[in-house]
Amino acid sequence: MRGTVLVKLKFDGGVNLNAKDELERIAQEVAQCRLCELHYSRKHAVPGEGPVDAEIMFIGEGPGFHENEQGRPFVGAAGKFLDELLEKIGLRREQVFITNVVKCRPPSNRDPKPEEVDICTKQYLERQIQAINPKVIITLGRYSMGLFLSNAKISEVHGQAVRVKGRLIVPMYHPAAGLHQMSLKPIIEQDFLRLPELLSKATPSEQENSSPSTFDTDQPAKQLSLF
Repeated sequence: MRGTVLVKLKFDGGVNLNAKDELERIAQEVAQCRLCELHYSRKHAVPGEGPVDAEIMFIGEGPGFHENEQGRPFVGAAGKFLDELLEKIGLRREQVFITNVVKCRPPSNRDPKPEEVDICTKQYLERQIQAINPKVIITLGRYSMGLFLSNAKISEVHGQAVRVKGRLIVPMYHPAAGLHQMSLKPIIEQDFLRLPELLSKATPSEQENSSPSTFDTDQPAKQLSLF
């Protein structure tokens, strides 16, 4: 099945094996989802992919043309740029979990509607975050950033880190922005170069790890702070 979850299991007690089953359930549900109008124009749903114990989770906006064709996230030009950015910090895409706010391509790449974002977030994305429980969530673009930091402007907070109810969130420009606006490309590259340092300081406390919350749409931007 296209869009299946790539799994890298640990058997040291560090990974809940039920998380693997949950991610596979989500992928199956996404493939058959008819909860909003986006299913009318999809060819393949794109639930996301990556290891169940990924320390880093990337959340983009929605699938584009190539993603709709292949059922995989970030496989077009923006995906190639993302692969390059990961390589610069010694990571491969197989080591991170990559998904989008909405799991089906909006027609003509239009912006997702609020009701579409709401449905996909509550039905699928929140469950994916809870199952994986990543150390760091990287939001790519304003739609995924808005789930955590509703009052922030990406031009002011990109590359910074904030804890939102126990989760470390790092908002970044979408890789596509660096391809369409070349002045943003070096900014995006510089933000990515700081990720290893952020990850090294992102280990949550035992209390935070036990029952982490997902979203906090009232989080003010002024609470952002650099490590």
